[in-house]
Amino acid sequence: MYNLLKGKRGIIFGALDNKSIAWKVAERAHKEGAKFTLTNTSVAIRFGQIDELAEKCGAEVIAADATNIKDLEHVFERSMEVLGGKIDFVLHSIGMSLNVRKKRVYNDLDYSYLNKTLDISAISFHKVLQVAHKSDAINKWGSVVALSYIAAQRTLYGYNDMADAKSLLESIARSFGYIYGRQRKIRVNTISQSPTPTTAGSGIKDLAGLMDFTERMSPLGNATADECADYCIVMFSDLTKKVTMQNLFHDGGFSNMGMSLKAMSMYNKSLEDTDDID
Repeated sequence: MYNLLKGKRGIIFGALDNKSIAWKVAERAHKEGAKFTLTNTSVAIRFGQIDELAEKCGAEVIAADATNIKDLEHVFERSMEVLGGKIDFVLHSIGMSLNVRKKRVYNDLDYSYLNKTLDISAISFHKVLQVAHKSDAINKWGSVVALSYIAAQRTLYGYNDMADAKSLLESIARSFGYIYGRQRKIRVNTISQSPTPTTAGSGIKDLAGLMDFTERMSPLGNATADECADYCIVMFSDLTKKVTMQNLFHDGGFSNMGMSLKAMSMYNKSLEDTDDID
């Protein structure tokens, strides 16, 4: 390890089980010398394995609904109390779509579900930032990172209304990043990760096929959850003090590809079996 986060304090939102990117970030942050709290909903804490992670990292778990302002105020107040000062880094790794879970396709959305998707997956990020800003809870040169996906810019089959949520998430990072950077030298960025088989991500239609496609398309291959954790640690560290308001692609090069040799070879093979299909 490199002690990149030695002496730093943080809050990690969204760890559920050992498949979670937030879980991997917590493990790596602990190894890099950080102290932090973990937070998730009461239901997620009850049915997940976050207590195991907390014991491993010496972290306190704070139950909170990230869409609830009072709960978020408590998270920051309690975290500063437990950790002994202001926060240096925050990870927002939260996303959920009832439309995806209920298999409602994009042209037949339940709008009450859509509102929940946007509130949980994107607006909660604004609430986290606003609560932190109003309570002056983050140190100068602190870093806030939220996890995104390329569906914010490009249409990918099956990603549904989560694509809208990720677009909003990235816009919030830019808008709040300007304010936080100008006023307090605090960085706000999103990381656009490769498709990753987390517990939440497994609900995406045909995730295995999507991952195979992006693996073939990406010159470096898909980025794993562990590799995403590495990137988050760098973004939390002082090595990236002038990086803000960015959506940073962490996808093995997929975001800049049009067609790869592997994908073209597979496409040509499939043409032999589908000549009679319009």
